[in-house]
Amino acid sequence: MRSLFHFAFNVTDLDAARRFYGGVLGCIEGRSTATWVDFDFFGHQISLHLGEPFMTARTGHVGEHLVPMPHFGLILELPDWQAMAQRLEAAGTAFVLKPQVRFEGQPGEQWTMFFLDPFGNPIEVKGFRSLDAVYAT
Repeated sequence: MRSLFHFAFNVTDLDAARRFYGGVLGCIEGRSTATWVDFDFFGHQISLHLGEPFMTARTGHVGEHLVPMPHFGLILELPDWQAMAQRLEAAGTAFVLKPQVRFEGQPGEQWTMFFLDPFGNPIEVKGFRSLDAVYAT
């Protein structure tokens, strides 16, 4: 069964959303109206609607760090993750959790980074040497 993930959430400015999701992250814009815009979020659909972003709190434990919950994100193969980290750093992104490796040398070894979109919506991007290792135990 083939499927795509869809996630709709609020932003306060569609032009700023276009600059971040389209410009910084490189997502392709889809359909839109005066109150929402869709993006191809690396093969999945996100719909950004005008409204108040959801509340978050730093309650998620990632190693010794607390990260915002809830959050969403994506998983990339390592070269793509590294390219995204470089693109975000070049754009002056303020990271909640700077790009780093976790579980080094263990099953599930992964690279991670957390950042906020311009509206405070938290995003995590993980990188794996192979997507086959995502569920390794």
